[in-house]
Amino acid sequence: MQARFNADARDGNSGSSPEQRPSGLLPENLAQLSDLTGGLAPEPYVLAWWDWCLQLAARPEQQLALAHSAVEHTMESWQYAATAVRADQQLPVSAVPAPDKRFANPAWNRWPFNVYAHSYSSWGCWWQQALHSAPTMTPGNLKQLEFASQQLFDACSPAHYLPTNPELLEITRAECGANLTRGLKFWMEDAQRHRDGGPVPGSEQYRAGERVAITPGKVVSQNALMELIQYAPQTDAVHAEPVLITPAWIMKYYILDLSPANSLVRYLVAQGHTVFMISWKNPDTTDRELDMDDYLALGLRAALDAVSSIVPARRIHTVGYCVGGTLLSIGAAALAAEGDVRIGSITLLAGQTDFSDPGELAVYVTPSQLEMLGAITRREGVLESARMAAAFALLRSNDLILAPAVDTYIRGKRAPLNDLMAWNADGTNLPQRMLSKYLTRLYLNNELARGEYTVAGIRVDLANLRGPMFVVGTETDHVAPWRSVYKVRSLGRSTDYTFLLTSGGHNGGIVSGPKNPKRRYRTLTWQDAASNLDPEQWLEAAVPHAGSWWPAWQQWLAAHSQAEQVAPPALGNAAAGYSPLRDAPGEYVQLAAKPRKRATPAAASRRSAKS
Repeated sequence: MQARFNADARDGNSGSSPEQRPSGLLPENLAQLSDLTGGLAPEPYVLAWWDWCLQLAARPEQQLALAHSAVEHTMESWQYAATAVRADQQLPVSAVPAPDKRFANPAWNRWPFNVYAHSYSSWGCWWQQALHSAPTMTPGNLKQLEFASQQLFDACSPAHYLPTNPELLEITRAECGANLTRGLKFWMEDAQRHRDGGPVPGSEQYRAGERVAITPGKVVSQNALMELIQYAPQTDAVHAEPVLITPAWIMKYYILDLSPANSLVRYLVAQGHTVFMISWKNPDTTDRELDMDDYLALGLRAALDAVSSIVPARRIHTVGYCVGGTLLSIGAAALAAEGDVRIGSITLLAGQTDFSDPGELAVYVTPSQLEMLGAITRREGVLESARMAAAFALLRSNDLILAPAVDTYIRGKRAPLNDLMAWNADGTNLPQRMLSKYLTRLYLNNELARGEYTVAGIRVDLANLRGPMFVVGTETDHVAPWRSVYKVRSLGRSTDYTFLLTSGGHNGGIVSGPKNPKRRYRTLTWQDAASNLDPEQWLEAAVPHAGSWWPAWQQWLAAHSQAEQVAPPALGNAAAGYSPLRDAPGEYVQLAAKPRKRATPAAASRRSAKS
């Protein structure tokens, strides 16, 4: 392994010379700059603003139109303000050009708060018009501007400040300021927690192995990167084919084994499936040289070897979640090229194979941003979980940072955690080399979809994916947009292909529980390798259903299994070298990430699971 690492360094994969770097700065200078910018590379935003200014400067007629629009918005806001002052009754804020749910409370209809809200929304509409006044801007620059301006406008909302928010003022009056006292106490607690790297308040109620990750099982294999858990049967007979789940290593596996009502693992075992789960090690600085090939060899391949030894002579239903789905796609295609036929079916849960449209994450996938991330991880060995949590939170800054801060520090209310929120706060680190390869080769260069990605020097062709596939996307996913997840249909050659779209986001849509009246899904199946639709056509053709998608998938698994059920296999196989080592959930899930003291905005990570 070390020889490969040294070869990579000789090839220049570990860094680039100053003249090759987008910023022209040395890694140590970039790492220092990241401390000032919160890890965001300033160059893409500066270039995007410059592009917008140059385009607008070359269009005098557009400048005139924007100036005229600004005058109209100003006059309209003044007229609204004058009407609001004279109004004997409340003047609804709903009359503003862009209604905002933050101003839905009737208290906002009173002067002067309706003026604040109306003016804020009106000028937000004007800015959107101005932002899109340069039609020849590159999509990348436009995304950067939209992201940056959204952060600014969210921060400027009158809903986030005590003097301009009537709801906050009324709460403060009613409690004689006790809410502010509680908020100050919470702020001091959070400041100390960030300084000391302590857990999110309330997460102690959801420690793995206590209220979550409690499905009975045994760790039957362990190496330097993962533990393999085999879950104990709960039925007298089981489906002959086992299920192997490959979760993402950017999260702890127990998102799929939360409290019993939300545990996908417990549901599958109760339906008569023999379930195996990979539990990834939480990397530290000593793991900085781990890369994607290691996750394939020590993760997926090692797990397949163990499962096929414990349940021999059976095809394996494989499941990949998020980046675990990407790894599964790569591994399955590589194994198929080698003639390995152990994989009986592939299920991808919000897992991408084509990264040409990464959605909102595109603002982070630029050469300059990846260069800064490289500088950070070279200094620290890993990308710490708190940095990644903060980056994801910025994509929904109003919901995940600003609103929680207002609730906690001004309303004086700390929202209780549920199992999914507590899991979300239990983050993992990412090794330097793996992160660089993953973001550069998959996101930036899209090598997997283009047929250029290699494993151990051998090109991976997704056309080798010919077996049954069940692919799940989620409607409001900002990590793996469903239209991007859907593209695997045109990359593989499966003659038994089902795509299912469920309501919810990247996490909440997958963790839906077997009986969830708030969920809905639609699905469509092809029984040939050639048929395809574009995403919008698929959306029209797919059959809608109410409820959770879990039963539909379980029925698909059962239909693709041997009709006759068999006696449950033993836990482990000592003769093959897979003796049970310890009870589930094992040791690796207990390894806590050690975030930097300044890493995450207050209360940000507690809410991101809601998406």
